[in-house]
Amino acid sequence: MMQDWNSYRDALLERVGDYAKITPDVVRGLMTIDGAAAKTAKLEPKIHELIALAVAVTTRCDGCIAVHTKKAVEHGATLEEISEALGVAIALNAGAALTYSARVLDAHAALPTT
Repeated sequence: MMQDWNSYRDALLERVGDYAKITPDVVRGLMTIDGAAAKTAKLEPKIHELIALAVAVTTRCDGCIAVHTKKAVEHGATLEEISEALGVAIALNAGAALTYSARVLDAHAALPTT
């Protein structure tokens, strides 16, 4: 294994708890945002977690990966479903690179010619 994800998640949540004692309003605000995303219940919790995993990969958030992988499995996500969600993240990252490559070409075209 690349990392002990279970120990990492436990240690992270402990430190987040420490932070919550210092600035409870910040953590409460984050929990409000997280809860609001699921409040409409239009998506099944498993789908919500699969989206969270794809976003976690695109934002490079190890803590998010540790927490949401566990939650996804708890909501019944299979390795195959998780892999498909990760495939979407990979495609979007590649697509973003292509989009921003077009912006570089546009910036180059905007340069004055000499």
